[in-house]
Amino acid sequence: MTKQRIVLVDDHEVVRLGLKALLERHPNFDVVGEAASAREAIELVASLQPSVVVMDIRLPGTSGIEACEEIVQRFPDTKVLMLTSYAEDEMLFSAIRAGASGYVLKQIGGEELVRALEAVGRGEALLDPAVTQRVFQEVRKAVKEEEASAFSHLSQQEKHVLLLVSEGKTNREIAKALFLGEGTVRNYVSSILSKLGVNNRAEAAAYAVEHNLKEYIQP
Repeated sequence: MTKQRIVLVDDHEVVRLGLKALLERHPNFDVVGEAASAREAIELVASLQPSVVVMDIRLPGTSGIEACEEIVQRFPDTKVLMLTSYAEDEMLFSAIRAGASGYVLKQIGGEELVRALEAVGRGEALLDPAVTQRVFQEVRKAVKEEEASAFSHLSQQEKHVLLLVSEGKTNREIAKALFLGEGTVRNYVSSILSKLGVNNRAEAAAYAVEHNLKEYIQP
């Protein structure tokens, strides 16, 4: 099995020494370089082409997140595992946006870190269990916001009409349910199709179901 070539990046020498001692006990890892700053790290990656960079987020000068983004863009075969003391949401999501393959806290156990490195080396994405729940919460929040924005340009009455369209109601049935004239309903349907950018009632109905319209209807 080919060894994973590892570069360690942390501005505290004692942290790098501890990580190196841990990883060198495992036959699958070869620590090929160490850096105390983001600039040093980028230069090392350029010259050594490691498999994985284990990097702290907070570094002097350029941050680990900025370095991660540059490394991922310039050296796509090199993975970045962020190893940090900080479980702050903004840092976590900034690291993910920068292209980090993993995000683990320094409180992690030695064997857990080894497994994390092995996973990242295989091309898997990995998050510390301590922050995973927050990621899911943020994703769910983003989905909700996207769904809500999908209908933000419709009036409440148009949403009610669209809901009934999605239930397969005819214009006559919608008019009766909402105490409107059929001509008014036709105008609403035409406006809805235009605002949603769809071609017909079937597409409008599918859009309503896909974006959970029922959750955004006010009584």
